[in-house]
Amino acid sequence: MQLLAEDRTDHMRGASTWAGGQSQDELMLKDECILVDADDNITGHASKLECHKQPAGLLHRAFSVFLFDDQGRLLLQQRARSKITFPSVWTNTCCSHPLHGQTPDEVDQLSQVADGTVPGAKAAAIRKLEHELGIPAHQLPASAFRFLTRLHYCAADVQPAATQSALWGEHEMDYILFIRANVTLAPNPDEVDEVRYVTQEELRQMMQPDNGLQWSPWFRIIAARFLERWWADLDAALNTDKHEDWGTVHHINEA
Repeated sequence: MQLLAEDRTDHMRGASTWAGGQSQDELMLKDECILVDADDNITGHASKLECHKQPAGLLHRAFSVFLFDDQGRLLLQQRARSKITFPSVWTNTCCSHPLHGQTPDEVDQLSQVADGTVPGAKAAAIRKLEHELGIPAHQLPASAFRFLTRLHYCAADVQPAATQSALWGEHEMDYILFIRANVTLAPNPDEVDEVRYVTQEELRQMMQPDNGLQWSPWFRIIAARFLERWWADLDAALNTDKHEDWGTVHHINEA
């Protein structure tokens, strides 16, 4: 199946061996996201293609990792211009999906959400941090991740760099994961164009409108509503339950 515009270059078709020899197009058809309702009850599974086609793609689980170093700086990535959805935008360390049919299992039951363990979301995060950024799994113990809360949002891909932008978007139940770790990086060029560690003030400057940088809608939501207070109290966010809210789904009506 041809997913993208005919004028997309061979390089932008993701024809590499980073995902076991599978291109981004192939993974859009193969990978099965976990479908949920607005209360995060599991309702089934469907391909990434079905979940991300607009209008109003199927609501599915996702995760957003915020990785900090020992100086308290946040690792950002700029998504590759070859990405099918949201190309070239800046965002948090890693954003992807727990999948149906993975080993180890990435499907969290609501009891695992209620007790904050979410082993499935954490396993997916470790898998994708290695895939996107080349971080070895042994540098990312599951016990080091802190699950803070969930947000439900919907956003079309209308970034200027997007190919056939009207066709793509997100409708996600996003699990927010914090971790502090000193890691080695070997970014996957099919996934990431640039990485950068930033302080809070450096992020504020980067997000000024006159900088001309594009940002993912989920990151803009999190930055506007949650990130500043969590980051300002990072030790507590990582080591105590002060900022944990596992029982709430934050329904966001705007990107």
